[in-house]
Amino acid sequence: MKNLFLLSLSLISLSAVAQQPYVSKVWVSDKKNGTYKNPVLYADYSDPDACRVGDDYYLVASSFDGIPGLPILHSKDLVNWTIIGHALKRQPPYDHFSQTRHGMGVWAPAIRHHNGEFYIYYPDPDFGIYVVKSKSINGPWTDPILVEGGKGLIDPCPLWDDDGKVYLVHAYAGSRAGIKSIVVIKRLDAAGTKVLDGGAMVFDGHDQDPTLEGPKLYKRNGYYYIFAPAGGVSTGWQLVLRSKNIYGPYERKVVMDQGGSAINGPHQGAWVDTKTGEHWFLHFQDVNAYGRIVHLQPMKWVNNWPVIGVDKDGDGKGEPVMEYKKPNVGKTYPVQTPQESDEFNGHTMGLQWQWQANPKPYWAFPGSGYLRLFSGLVSDTAKNLWFVPNVLMQKFPAETFTVTTKLDFKPRLANEKVGMIVMGSDYAYVGLTKKDDGLYLSYVICNGAEAGKPEQEKVIGKISGATAYFRVQVNAGAKCSFSYSEDGKQFSPAGDVFTALPGRWIGAKVGLFCTRTTVTNDAGFADIDWFRVE
Repeated sequence: MKNLFLLSLSLISLSAVAQQPYVSKVWVSDKKNGTYKNPVLYADYSDPDACRVGDDYYLVASSFDGIPGLPILHSKDLVNWTIIGHALKRQPPYDHFSQTRHGMGVWAPAIRHHNGEFYIYYPDPDFGIYVVKSKSINGPWTDPILVEGGKGLIDPCPLWDDDGKVYLVHAYAGSRAGIKSIVVIKRLDAAGTKVLDGGAMVFDGHDQDPTLEGPKLYKRNGYYYIFAPAGGVSTGWQLVLRSKNIYGPYERKVVMDQGGSAINGPHQGAWVDTKTGEHWFLHFQDVNAYGRIVHLQPMKWVNNWPVIGVDKDGDGKGEPVMEYKKPNVGKTYPVQTPQESDEFNGHTMGLQWQWQANPKPYWAFPGSGYLRLFSGLVSDTAKNLWFVPNVLMQKFPAETFTVTTKLDFKPRLANEKVGMIVMGSDYAYVGLTKKDDGLYLSYVICNGAEAGKPEQEKVIGKISGATAYFRVQVNAGAKCSFSYSEDGKQFSPAGDVFTALPGRWIGAKVGLFCTRTTVTNDAGFADIDWFRVE
């Protein structure tokens, strides 16, 4: 009986640990005194959109060629968020995205809940506008349905009107369509899966609002509203258009810009409300190598116009806040943040991980307390790791942080490699390479990776065993210092400081890879014991 009692206590203790929300050691927005600091997400959740369903908030973001794609985050109070899943397990066309396609794929999505069903619309600027649907936010999600095919159709958002009609607003990418800075509205079928007409242009931003994009369509008090940023990602402003008719004409008003704040850009986002009657706006700020981080702004309505941020001079135009009182959602919820560290103790990888392309099912296998990465064959056409699909990475989580990983490398063939990498349009890594006489440690920098430039390798020396600890310390300005250890206690610097750069429309990422250059019917592997962000 005593043993049963102790076992019961142990199970209760383990259950409590399992249910504890993840809290970052490097960035927490909630100040635990009823206020929060921006950003609420210090990570590259570009082009955020959100909706409220009851007491729950759901946020989606662009994922470009990162797979799984369309990350879904959940919050109860708009400040504390966690990753709960992805709506896109693989990206169509599937063969096309079996190779790296940096900057392509999933651009700015929109999430809505209508008649008991979730809809996520997303654009692929090279193929058209897609929708995925699910009765549950946890899936399963439908395979992507092509709503309208075509190049340059971007940033879609639906609206179910009071009379049962369904509309879709979207913009155009100049790089594909040859036009930009305009917004169109089209009819959708009742299922929301097919465009019914060629649409009507409802606003042209060329005169006052260049690079008008990211429209979000809402209805309130008899007005149709289009929230859309203009002026460019890092230098623009928040525009709102309104009309009593879905097709216009639309009045124009700038409702937020940088003003005297330190928040450049303030770019596209989502209007949400609370059950208590408050209004809030989630938007991104471009911070170079750290990507497009997410801020939360108070919002109010004055004469049927939104004012976002704080209006210091009473002109109806706000500027972003760095700190503010938390939203009143009627309750107080625990502090939590998106997942970063991974002990690999479960049978699935953490939801923070993404590959650089549609993955093969045999690249990685979670085990009992480790993640096994099998060495993937590098294509003859891959000039460097920028072009290699099986690189497993996650977003930078703060301005300053340290990542340490422990691994065991068990290669079978010469030139099999494993490493910890910081990836952008340039990259650097510390890694191990199998040679005929053992394992060698190297530090590698690739400047001009996006342009296909070769790696520059510094061989540090031979290691005595198969176990290695790799570390990268990221300081302000995305200055990255790599180091290594064989015992996990004494770390030695691996090389010169590397300055991380953004990738193609995304921030830098940090992660792992395991590769080979030899065609074989078997492969070596690396067992990743843990990956810790501190």
